[in-house]
Amino acid sequence: MSTIQWTEADTGHSAQWHSESAAPTPNKVAVIDDRMRAPIAYRLACEGTALLWRGDFHNARQLLRALRRRIDRKPVPAGAGSAETFHLYRRARGHRARVLGRLLVQLERDHSLALRRAPDVRQACTEAYGSSREPMVVAFTELLGAIGAHRWRENGVPIPALGARIHPHYGVFSPVRGEYVDLVARAPLSVGYRTAFDLGTGTGVLAAVLARRGVDHIVATDINPRALDCARDNLDRLALTGRVDVQGPGLFPDGRAHLVVCNPPWLPARPTSAVEQGVYDPDATMLRAFLAGLPDHLEPGGEGWLILSDLAERLQLRTRTELLAAIEAAGLRVVDRIDTTPRHSRPKDTSDPLHAARAMEVTSLWRLVH
Repeated sequence: MSTIQWTEADTGHSAQWHSESAAPTPNKVAVIDDRMRAPIAYRLACEGTALLWRGDFHNARQLLRALRRRIDRKPVPAGAGSAETFHLYRRARGHRARVLGRLLVQLERDHSLALRRAPDVRQACTEAYGSSREPMVVAFTELLGAIGAHRWRENGVPIPALGARIHPHYGVFSPVRGEYVDLVARAPLSVGYRTAFDLGTGTGVLAAVLARRGVDHIVATDINPRALDCARDNLDRLALTGRVDVQGPGLFPDGRAHLVVCNPPWLPARPTSAVEQGVYDPDATMLRAFLAGLPDHLEPGGEGWLILSDLAERLQLRTRTELLAAIEAAGLRVVDRIDTTPRHSRPKDTSDPLHAARAMEVTSLWRLVH
């Protein structure tokens, strides 16, 4: 961690600076409170000044909403699903995150928040950041994300295919898009498939589905240490630790399996936070690594299941021809493809600049053999 410095009441102060999105340490910090008007705060934030909040917690939320409204006054024009529209959308989202991320709060040594009407955030921050030793300054948006993640972790996400809940951890992509889980739950599974690998397991939800479907032994991997802890927690809750071995960080484990399942990030773009790694992957690195490594990790007669949305194709970020060429180049053959459409609300949001592409999105499970 680096150190953020500021002056308050003519006295110099410092604290550890933490940013999950790797935002640089602010060079200019203004201490503000409930007297700060939104137009002035917006101008300062756009100019690059960080705003360290000392007022009421709920007033900070109101200021954040006011900043968000000002940013959203210039929406990205809706396009017909072009790569240009996508890049404009990502650029606008990046600008929005940077400006909103300049409203800061200070966490005390025990992760408490010394603001009026502030909730007890100690457990949420411990889950997100680990144990605390020193005061720390974070973006208010990041703190709200940690609070929300704590609630997800406590309440869990219902998974009909399991008849149980999965509990996401902070920084781990939540399985709220259930269509890809349902694909794995209903794809034809040979009775002879006794072993499986779940690559990029995240919360462990697909490994749990495979175990419930009767696969004897599953190895689940991930490159994210938070995901490894999250998967272990969920599999323990489901009493499946005897059948699922969580390993990592890494992609492929040693050995071979009858079935290798991978649900890589769907869009070839750079993530800006840990949780975005479940959606964005520069140059489709994980997809390419899965295809290239699959032949050497399949048992004779085994299958690879690639779960992939075609949103990248509809946004002109990748073509179907390129995907099929990558499959063929790896020495693989498609024996079947099972399609489904999203059930979440975003395809119905006509104000979304990517609405045209999302409305036509199809998620597929590709059955691959060597």
